[in-house]
Amino acid sequence: MADRVLILGGTEEARALAAALAGGGIAAPVTALAGRTAEPAAVAGAVRIGGFGGPAGLAEHLRDGGYAALVDATHPFARQISAHAAEAARTAAVPRLALVRPAWEPGARDRWIEAADEAGAAAALGDLGLPGESAVFLALGRQRVAAFAEVPGLRFVLRTVDPIEPPWPGCRTVVGRGPFDEAAERTLLETESVAAMACRNSGGGSGRAKLDAARALGLPVVMIRRPPPPEPPVVASVAEATVWLSERLRR
Repeated sequence: MADRVLILGGTEEARALAAALAGGGIAAPVTALAGRTAEPAAVAGAVRIGGFGGPAGLAEHLRDGGYAALVDATHPFARQISAHAAEAARTAAVPRLALVRPAWEPGARDRWIEAADEAGAAAALGDLGLPGESAVFLALGRQRVAAFAEVPGLRFVLRTVDPIEPPWPGCRTVVGRGPFDEAAERTLLETESVAAMACRNSGGGSGRAKLDAARALGLPVVMIRRPPPPEPPVVASVAEATVWLSERLRR
């Protein structure tokens, strides 16, 4: 029987890793999802929905489940979860790996303004001097947009996977599930008359299209910097994670 590996997921890398482990007969993946999305994308292997109750609960789950390894493949900005994963793995004496995709890097024609957090991004948008009632595309999770409600004179467009009520009167919501290509993103930006964008430096191939579209249209992008990375070991690709797991599961 294949060893069980718990993957803290919700990202494209987590799905790709689960597929590689299951398809290659390397391990039996169990992907843990927070449950924020009503209809999450399909994942190879078993799926667990819901939280663990902090690092102590995750450690108990690792021990009780007889897991051979833990892979933290959560969002690059989910640093509290990553800290909990490292602590839980130490407590349960289970090998742990963080899989963190590389950050995006600006090109010569990109117009990026870096910000430390959402409050800084909101302030940076206010400093751009955009004409009144200009539209700003918020490429952020719905839990991360409260700071933008205080920016005067701008309209906001927020895209969500599931339909939600607009978080404030000056914010319009559109529904869409990626991956998106550059043409589709450019159409959205043009249709909504977007004058600027705000997003986090999440990295990854599927999210890059919106930045390519913004560059093609000459739009400024307020880019929120990443927090510090998780504690090692850390790899940047599914291939590296697969090698790491293969070596440890053979021991």
